[in-house]
Amino acid sequence: MQLIQPTHLLRPARGPLFLGTIVGGVLLVGGLGLAWLEFATPIVRGLTPTVVRPAPDQLLVGGLVWGLSLVVPPSLAIVGAIRLSLVATALLRPNPGAVGSVVQELGDEFVVAPSVRLPDGKSVRNLVIGPFGVAIIGELPIPKNLRRHGNSWEFRRADGRWVAFENPLEKAARDADRIRHWLAGEDRDFIVKVYPAVVVENEHFARTPACAAISADQIAGWLAALPAQRSLSPDRQADIADRIRSIA
Repeated sequence: MQLIQPTHLLRPARGPLFLGTIVGGVLLVGGLGLAWLEFATPIVRGLTPTVVRPAPDQLLVGGLVWGLSLVVPPSLAIVGAIRLSLVATALLRPNPGAVGSVVQELGDEFVVAPSVRLPDGKSVRNLVIGPFGVAIIGELPIPKNLRRHGNSWEFRRADGRWVAFENPLEKAARDADRIRHWLAGEDRDFIVKVYPAVVVENEHFARTPACAAISADQIAGWLAALPAQRSLSPDRQADIADRIRSIA
């Protein structure tokens, strides 16, 4: 298997990274600051009763003050550290894509492009070039950020708002059309076949006439089962790979 390394890193959007950094930093600093106030200053001791036999209401206030002082600061610091670690992981370990998890199962006849940007500005991920032509393997957001209402789909953004989301199978089919038309833009004596698929993990998706629906462990098998294109000689396949490489 050959890999066409993209010239641009596959990074998450800047907005969620920036928001995650701010929220994580505020929580971590806030937790550490509250802990310092509790143990380095007399604030907590001043809020708790000092009498030998406190009244029930004083016991309640004292228990509440100490309970909050022992729970809130470490909780804030831990949540903030987790948010910052997630941001660092996204920066240092970019998502390799659906095909990246099965590259060891692909033979030498396949060429994989994790990401390409077409001349019209649209980005397409997980392109696989093989004896069949070209395959596009779409991916879904994590399940908790995706929901369906009838034939409509919604995606939850980093700020918690739900926005309209294009049907993943229809999007993959349209991306396949973009790749097909782009490859047909040059004078060639053959037409490249393009096969779209989407990696799904639940029952909400069923394959359509224009796009397949497969699980992650079916990627290699699906690629191997695609019919070889007779008109696609090794030289022509290498030409397609060079074209993809020029925009990766």
